[in-house]
Amino acid sequence: MMVVSVLRRCRTSNFIGPGHGPRLHLGLWRFAETRLLSGDVKGASEWTDSDDGPVRRYQKKVDRKELKHDDRQAQVIRLLQKISDRLKDYRPSDGSGLLHKLFGSKKRYPIAPKGLYLYGAVGGGKTMLMDLFYDCAAVDRKRRVHFHQFMLDVHRRIHEYKTSRGSSPVSGTTKPKFDDPIPPVAASIGDEAWLLCFDEFQVTDVGDAMILKRLFTELFAGGVIVVATSNRHPDDLYKNGLQRSNFLPFVGVLKDRCNVVSLDSGIDYRQTGAKGTQKVYFVVGDDGVDADVELEKIFKQLSSRENDAIRSRVLTLGGRDIRLQRTCGRLLDCTFDELCNQPRGASDYLLLSQVFHTAIVRDIPIFTLKTKTQARRFITLIDTFYDNKVRVVCSAAAIPSRLFVARGDQGDAELADEHRALMDDLNICKESENANVSIFSGEEEIFAFDRTVSRLTEMQTEDYWKQREAT
Repeated sequence: MMVVSVLRRCRTSNFIGPGHGPRLHLGLWRFAETRLLSGDVKGASEWTDSDDGPVRRYQKKVDRKELKHDDRQAQVIRLLQKISDRLKDYRPSDGSGLLHKLFGSKKRYPIAPKGLYLYGAVGGGKTMLMDLFYDCAAVDRKRRVHFHQFMLDVHRRIHEYKTSRGSSPVSGTTKPKFDDPIPPVAASIGDEAWLLCFDEFQVTDVGDAMILKRLFTELFAGGVIVVATSNRHPDDLYKNGLQRSNFLPFVGVLKDRCNVVSLDSGIDYRQTGAKGTQKVYFVVGDDGVDADVELEKIFKQLSSRENDAIRSRVLTLGGRDIRLQRTCGRLLDCTFDELCNQPRGASDYLLLSQVFHTAIVRDIPIFTLKTKTQARRFITLIDTFYDNKVRVVCSAAAIPSRLFVARGDQGDAELADEHRALMDDLNICKESENANVSIFSGEEEIFAFDRTVSRLTEMQTEDYWKQREAT
């Protein structure tokens, strides 16, 4: 009760004038915030307005048997409830004075609430809990996005900023400007949304890794609040990545502005859902089943519901053509080669998820380190389809859990030619320590593929298919 009283006083007091100073005020707030978010406070519900908050919605899902009660999930949802309650009176300061930036108006919290970084094994309910929080958050400027998509958007903004600064207004020449694009890019993101919810926070690209500290320092300085899910603890992000020492300061920034919480109940709930009445994942040559024949039956069944002819289509994205050999309305029938053996990225897969509600993917191979580039594309494909509730029917060379073979019998021969060339360019020999960075070892793909297996399994369930009915 004492901590709740401190929070109330911090919210309403005016003792920021001469003779009082903001240091005591900030100290009291930090003490109260730490105690509250640690879950040690009794009576916290007395100052919250939780009629339709994350806790209530979670309990409704449990009562309706949509979810099974999980003690760890319940603890996390209470933390999210506390953040949600604090957001109701918080707005990033838009004033110019120092005290205004520190404390805002009487109806504003003196500092931005800490966010939450939720990590744990696949299928534990992290995304579900974050989405409950996001739906309840009483925030007019909020954004929920897959982290990979977010970073693509960041690089697009950086490119546009640099392009706009490419010409000198005085001489009319193309003399380049060397001002830092990160602050204006961060400002534009914060203007659009000051609550950012990231699904699948992961760092695999060296280009992303090198700008994250500056980017998020600017975002947090602007009052942005972050809630994120990940399969990795912050200390393990970009593990064994190139130039990781330059990335590590970002970890400190993230941990300073987000409480780090583990959600690992030991259960993969994606594996427990009821299978759909119709089989949608076929192993080639399994039990005498002809996968192509079965997929053709499903295609005919689904295409009969579409108001369109069976035809090829060309989608255009950023001046590039994505050619698809067989579609029918919002139904896509394609091969793995069309989707993942071509130079495709997350933006391509996002476009497909916006155009098609169901995708038939034929001939998914078994992946090895030699084909980990294709494996990475496949991981991104499934992440994007899953995030957008695209229904997937597929044929593959093995069941999901056996699609990725980390080590082959050929030993060093498993290293792809382009990675050997890159090692040569960087003067890295296979005996050196740098030869074990994740870009060469495939460690990141091996780790991420567990999530892909989990999601592929859930995508076969009846509940998943009902989430996006054909239109």
